[in-house]
Amino acid sequence: MIKHYQQFDLFGKKIFEKAIIEPPFRGFYHMPNEACFFYLKEGSCNLFAPSSKVKMKIKEGVVLQCGNYLFEMLSSGESTYGEALAVHLHPEVLKMIYDKEFPDFLLEVDKVRPLRMERYPATELLRNYIENLEFYFDNPHLVSDELLKLKLKELILLLARTDNAETVRTVLASLFSSDEIGFKEVIEKNVYNNLNLEELAQLANLSLSSFKREFKKHYKSPPAKYIKKRKLEKASKLLKGTRMRISDIAYDCGFSDLAHFSKSFQRNFQLSPTSYRTDLMTRSMTETNK
Repeated sequence: MIKHYQQFDLFGKKIFEKAIIEPPFRGFYHMPNEACFFYLKEGSCNLFAPSSKVKMKIKEGVVLQCGNYLFEMLSSGESTYGEALAVHLHPEVLKMIYDKEFPDFLLEVDKVRPLRMERYPATELLRNYIENLEFYFDNPHLVSDELLKLKLKELILLLARTDNAETVRTVLASLFSSDEIGFKEVIEKNVYNNLNLEELAQLANLSLSSFKREFKKHYKSPPAKYIKKRKLEKASKLLKGTRMRISDIAYDCGFSDLAHFSKSFQRNFQLSPTSYRTDLMTRSMTETNK
């Protein structure tokens, strides 16, 4: 649940936003024509992209290329709430605020490989920048368009002057590049993540009905049935080949909780995960003693 939300607009576009969130919470970022710098000030969260996943730590930032992202604020014993700030980078807004002084590295779109997500542990300068933004969220009457322009330029400068400056500049230049992700890549990169069909469809930029049709065309099976089968096959291999805790296996295979995993596993293998592992161990010992 979002407990508190603020945003500042510039030229009719959402540029700066802050949210205080009570976990567990899930929400989508749809950014077809913009990039974003996302900063986690408190809490723990996952960010799912069409072809990757990032688990963010407190006081860590990530630059997101244009596209669709699922944001998940996680429950944590360390904090009862999460706090996140985001700065949206619209190409047309950047061109207006830079006018004729647009940085060269932001113009080199055709020369770089698109990078969908790049994370940054917060430097002291970046932490100071975030604290300064917080001041203006606490005192919105002090905010003006000129101030927002300066804060946007300041962020670009900070990101471009980190220790790995060349990598950052490449990321910034690639923010607005097109990065077509194939349907099967979206599925294969997310099949073991705890995502429902509606969420997978949004990552693939499709309606649910179109997603189901596309899935059946590629995999010759309904998506729910196929994905559960893949998850259970992986769980079976982990029970056989590792000493991982069953609760960790459930999480690693993308089940929402241990009870759901155990019920699905029992239905498919006619044994509970614990009995399945015990049975495998007994058989192995019997074979060894022959």
